[in-house]
Amino acid sequence: MEETRLMKGNEAIAHAAIRYGADGYFGYPITPQSEVLETLEEEMPWETTGMVVLQAESEIAAINMVYGGASCGKAVLTSSSSPGVSLKQEGISYIAAGELPALIINVMRGGPGLGTIQPSQADYFQATKGGGHGDYRLITLAPSSVQEMADFVFLGFDLAFKYRTPAIILADGIVGQMMEKVVLPEQRPRRTNEEIARQCPWAVTGKPSFRGRNVVTTLELEPAAMEVINNRLQEKYRLIEENEVRFSTYDIEDADYLLVAFGSIARICQKAVEVARSQGVKLGILRPITLWPFPSAEIERISAHVKGILVVELNAGQMIEDVRMACHDSIPVYHYGRLGGIVPNPQEVLDAFFDRFPEANS
Repeated sequence: MEETRLMKGNEAIAHAAIRYGADGYFGYPITPQSEVLETLEEEMPWETTGMVVLQAESEIAAINMVYGGASCGKAVLTSSSSPGVSLKQEGISYIAAGELPALIINVMRGGPGLGTIQPSQADYFQATKGGGHGDYRLITLAPSSVQEMADFVFLGFDLAFKYRTPAIILADGIVGQMMEKVVLPEQRPRRTNEEIARQCPWAVTGKPSFRGRNVVTTLELEPAAMEVINNRLQEKYRLIEENEVRFSTYDIEDADYLLVAFGSIARICQKAVEVARSQGVKLGILRPITLWPFPSAEIERISAHVKGILVVELNAGQMIEDVRMACHDSIPVYHYGRLGGIVPNPQEVLDAFFDRFPEANS
């Protein structure tokens, strides 16, 4: 049955993974996402659902355990924060090339390097452009609430299995650490081996007498054959772009100007919009929920009706590139961001907006 609880975003991920019927979690602690692993260890799902929970010896080991589990058609996930996810990139590229479903969680902290344990959104490029080697993409979900942290575990797994590709939940440290009411979904049973065989006929589950061997590999030495594989992946990505774009809007119907923000900063921007509206300034906001596939078509549509866009991020300017491409340089697009783990308040966002668009305050 559904259950309403007060918990952190990281804790919500752990509870949602158990309730999804996940088969395994492989991870390694790093602030600000350590509560994912800690909550799983506290809940001990191996005694209730049979879910495997393992603290690996390193991030590299963890992602390769995910690679192995996903090859068997299992619903497996891992979580980390920015430096740890960087260590996982080679394995993520292998999982994408092997066309395997898996869920990756990144609760971002400030960088580059070890940086700070405070929140950031500076891993946007890494997640949306393919942080490892080769031509691949990740379905990238950006939650802005604790409820979405839980919901996106289910959505991320479902999309990963639908398209046989890894998905990533790209959260920032604010969403991972803040506490809110969350409605946890009903417990799903883990799939049986027979159900996995039906859902994932490609999986490495042992060779029955009625079919040949299943092999998962990412190595192809013949250039022409490798091009065929790459073209198949690109066709899959085009299909995802056609069908899986998600976003939300607020007060855009009559907006003269637009804010674009994701994750926790979108919530701050919504308050800035409310303050602006109280002052007679027609400001709206678009929040990308899928950072990839990006809502380019919707931003292009809105750009025909507004005078300018301010992109607000906890980084030096990353998503702004996708917004500018969507607008085709038809209107001014500016950036406002804070670095080092500093989070702006709504008035600071509004001040930045009026600094870029002083005519809006006249």
